[in-house]
This record gives sequence, C-alpha cells and structure tokens, in this order.
Amino acid sequence: MNQNNYVIIMAGGTGTRLWPVSTSKKPKQFHDLLGVGKSLLQMTYERFLTKFPQENIYIVTNKEYESLVHEQIAGIGSEQLLLEPYKRNTAPCIAYAAYKIASKNPDASMVIAPADHLILKEDVFHQSVAVALDSAAKNEQLITLGMHPNRPETGYGYIQYIPDSATIKKVKTFTEKPEIGLAKKFIESGDFVWNAGIFIWSAKSIINAFESYLPDLAEVFAEGKSQYFTTNESLFVNKAYTQCVNISIDFGIMEKAENVFVLLTDIGWSDLGNWESLHEIREKDNQDNATPKNVMSFNSTGNIVTTDKSDLVVIQDLHDFLVAEQDGVILICKKNAEKEIKEIVNSVKTEKGESFI
Repeated sequence: MNQNNYVIIMAGGTGTRLWPVSTSKKPKQFHDLLGVGKSLLQMTYERFLTKFPQENIYIVTNKEYESLVHEQIAGIGSEQLLLEPYKRNTAPCIAYAAYKIASKNPDASMVIAPADHLILKEDVFHQSVAVALDSAAKNEQLITLGMHPNRPETGYGYIQYIPDSATIKKVKTFTEKPEIGLAKKFIESGDFVWNAGIFIWSAKSIINAFESYLPDLAEVFAEGKSQYFTTNESLFVNKAYTQCVNISIDFGIMEKAENVFVLLTDIGWSDLGNWESLHEIREKDNQDNATPKNVMSFNSTGNIVTTDKSDLVVIQDLHDFLVAEQDGVILICKKNAEKEIKEIVNSVKTEKGESFI
C-alpha cells in the first residue's frame, strides 16, 4: 500500500430525492438501501480499505452526523473525521481535506469519492483508480472518472473529451447538470461521458487550482496549516466555514481549470440518486417489482416498495409506483416523480415542519 495515497469520502449530503427514507437527520449514505446488511457509507469505506492504509482514509461529514459515522465505521480515528459546522457544498470540504492532508504529507495524492454511490465492478474500479493515481502523482492533472451515458440524464455533470489514443484523455468542456435539450445533444455527439463525481489528483495540484480559481477558499484553509491535527483544529474550522462560499468543486474549479483530464471506465456505477435508479439496481420479482419479503403484490408491475415497521404491505393494480414508509411517514407516488418529490419535501417542510424532513 502506497503511504502517499489518501482517500476522502464525502458523507455530508442529505439526499432529499430519496425522502422519506433519506432525511436530514439520517441521510441516504447511512441507510442499507440495497438490503445487503451494510449502509452505503460502510460499503464505500470497506471498498477503499482493501487497497489503502486505514489511517489514510478520511471521512468529511457534517458535525451533526458524527455519531452516525462512529456507529457505522469502527476504528475511525478522530483526526480522520473532518467535521463541517455548516453545509457549504463540495468545494470547501475538498479544500479542508486537501490542506489538512498536505500539512502532514506534501507529496500526498488523493481520491475524492461520494459515500453514497454504488460500484458493482470493484476490480475494474480499483484498476482505474490505480492508473489515475499513478498519473496524478507524476503530472499536474485533475482527473475524474467518466461513465458512458445511456440516457439524457439532467442530474449528472457531463464531460466532453478530446478523442485520442491516450488512456487518460484531455477534457474539452465540463458542464454541470444541463437542461434536457442540451443533455440529448451531448448523447447524440458521442464524445460526452457522465462525471461520476470521483476525482483523483495530487494535493499540490488541487491546492494550486484552489489558489488560481477559488483564492478566497485557498486563503481561508491555508491559514489552518499550524492548526490541523491539533486540539485547535475544530475551533479553526468553525471560524473558517463562516468565511466559505457555498459552491461545488465542479462549478468552482473543474469547469474553469485547463488541466482537467478524464479516465473512461465501466465500473458498474450508479449514484442511487432517486427512487427510479434504486429500482433499477434492486433485485426484482417476475413482475419487475422491487419489494421486500413482507410485501404481497397482485396485478402490479414495475413498483418499488420499502418499509420500516410494517409487518405486511399489500399492493393491487399498482404500476410503476413508489411506496415508501419510514419513521411514521408514508409516501405513495410515481417512482419517476423526482421533481415532484422535491416539491413535496418543500411543502411538507413549510406546512408540517422540519421534523418530517
């Protein structure tokens, strides 16, 4: 295991598109959404544990999820848990991790990965990461993993690459979450891939990028060099985050930088971002229903059912629906109603209060 290689697992999102199972109190990364006896965070952590030193795996999350992380990840050291006092999107959390790790190991290379994604082809994933890490250590490259798209998805970022024989290809354009019309044009062109949100780079490269494109963030976290890995770190971070802009790494750096590269790979990836994607992944019966054993279905097809406390659920004449029960909340709607679920969550928050969200 290369002691210069680090992993930063981002585990601070709320995942409201999977409400009511995913809530602000317990987001989707802390749930066993696939019915395998492990949460998505545990699966992600264990995936990296096979190839990286345990002490080099860091988890960035919101301070309110500290106890959840400790419950689910045995042996995670306090210095490996980066606690954000406020939610400020991905750029600040990546800056925090990069500057902290660089203060300890200036020669570090790092993998940045979301805690809540599914990767079915783990051997291919590790091979791809190894190739990217090797290249990132030798060159000033900001590398992302690219997935060939199979539909005009508006919830993903798109990468247009320069087609050539190189294993790691130069990125031509980087577009975050386009409108449906533009997404269709991307698919038709053939030289666009999905951005999986998995990044590989050296600490030096990403710090240089912060200094060039997000200098205010760079200045904030550079000031903490003497505070990282000390008892003063928490106080410093609490103050630092009050000065952080709310911006993603995609908008803040990847769309602007000239040294962005992509490694095309097929790792069996899904971001499990909505109920429809979860239905695709889960085991289904001969009527295309993704349901647990406590569900009986009659003349029903293409549904996904998830229950919390019910001993028995019966559905009849239901087609392409979601039935989700969690902590006394039940949602019944079309399983592809991603936009509508966002609106429902906002209405529930306004009319019934945040305790349900």
